[in-house]
Amino acid sequence: MTTEVLIVGFGPVGKLLAIKLGRQGHTVIVIDRNAAAYPLPRAVTHCSDFARILQSVGLAPDTIGHITEPYDDMYSWRNGDGQTLVEVDWSGRGESGWYNTYFFNQPALEDALDAIVADLDNVRVMRGWEAISLTQRTQDATVGVRTATGEQVSVTADWVVGADGANSKIRSLAGIDWHDDGYFFDWLVVDVKPRAGMEFPHIAVQNCDTRRPSTMVPGGPGRRRWEFMRLPHESKEELNRADKAWELLAPYGLSAANAQLERHSVYTFQSCWATEWRRRRVVIAGDAAHLMPPFAGQGLGAGVRDVMNLSWKLDAVLRGQADDTLIDTYGAERVHHAVAFVKFSTSLGQVICITDPAEAAERDTRMIAQWAAGMKPPAPPRPGLGAGVHVGSAGGALARQGRVRVDGGHDVVLFDDAFGGPGAVITRTSTTLATVSVDAREALSDLGITLVALSGPSGVDSIVDDVDGTYHRWLDELGADTIVIRPDFHLYGSSAAAGTADLIDGFLSRVGSRSASAAHAG
Repeated sequence: MTTEVLIVGFGPVGKLLAIKLGRQGHTVIVIDRNAAAYPLPRAVTHCSDFARILQSVGLAPDTIGHITEPYDDMYSWRNGDGQTLVEVDWSGRGESGWYNTYFFNQPALEDALDAIVADLDNVRVMRGWEAISLTQRTQDATVGVRTATGEQVSVTADWVVGADGANSKIRSLAGIDWHDDGYFFDWLVVDVKPRAGMEFPHIAVQNCDTRRPSTMVPGGPGRRRWEFMRLPHESKEELNRADKAWELLAPYGLSAANAQLERHSVYTFQSCWATEWRRRRVVIAGDAAHLMPPFAGQGLGAGVRDVMNLSWKLDAVLRGQADDTLIDTYGAERVHHAVAFVKFSTSLGQVICITDPAEAAERDTRMIAQWAAGMKPPAPPRPGLGAGVHVGSAGGALARQGRVRVDGGHDVVLFDDAFGGPGAVITRTSTTLATVSVDAREALSDLGITLVALSGPSGVDSIVDDVDGTYHRWLDELGADTIVIRPDFHLYGSSAAAGTADLIDGFLSRVGSRSASAAHAG
């Protein structure tokens, strides 16, 4: 059995990657050791750029209200006496054009992704198959897989992607090292649905209570989540019982009479990451590449960002537009970003997971004083990407998405919807684009990158009305006339108008585009 890409693991990360590569025309086989999809909630929150990633596959948040809903409010941290330690502002919209915070139902999202995968004839999903061996050669890799009944086959692929979770078999078979920060705690995760007549509060609260650190947040439409930390004297087994879940929920007015206990499960939250993300023809993504505590709500988000970075690079390599050294930039770029969120999530846990009264009292005194003095809450990191395919001080930063009208039309749409994705050269005036060669234009088009101007005479390239001034403000902040945005929502670099052709040629060269030499010659 042969394919261009073998994906091991069919969770959200594996599904999204299969969709991206399948829509780009590649043959994909996905295996998953589970015979059926996991039917219960896990991740519950996502951010603005996650929303933009959903938009990229036709699942814009404002079209899937049964799956995800915005949280335009504060995230309140309180101590055991109910005093506010800090309030984190989770309201408003981010640079990706969507709300900063959403709460969603993961099974419903996975069902929607499954439906998209099912429509792709070039993607084959094999449930109930487990990877048991790996052999690599210069140009491909072969994975031996088997079912629970012992049936075995071999799958040979140009590339193998391990998206098979924290205990990744592919990571292990490839010999990729795993860094463990040694930070871990056990928490009971409880998902609840209200019965008729019961309404849940919408607020997100973190209780930093030494008697039982806990979290209460929305769980997606029609649900709410509680998380309770295991105390030192408890075992996992005694915590992970339905009667214990009801006991812990009782102070919040919940019982079997007014709510349905959808799930209870003990998870060990860890701070870990792989030291390399590519080993010859194998790459890893999602939890196979990084694990983090849940307190920043970025675990799954980090995984789908992996997919965005990896998918356009694999596509370019598979279609012969770039050398396979482009894949080396995937890990170099993503590990920097992911580790920043691992460490930020850990730092939040170090505030939350305190059970010593004296230590908690010191924390409370310090944080209450800082809050009273007007200190702003800790903001999530903005690390950008590690070294790779980007240049300049702003290179590697997340690109903005604004609303536009295209070519004098009346409809106002988000930029990605207007041009089928984020990849773009955006410049202030169309006259600047006259310096871009035909060969460079073709090379950009092959990578899914559109040339767009904010003003000037119409012609070959699209002219857009920057409805809210999003792109004009961004260019002003960068002190630039032109920006190149990669297909994964990140900025390659910026330049003055006179440097536009060189900026584009530099991008094509950094990608390793087989058309780069022709573009330079033009």
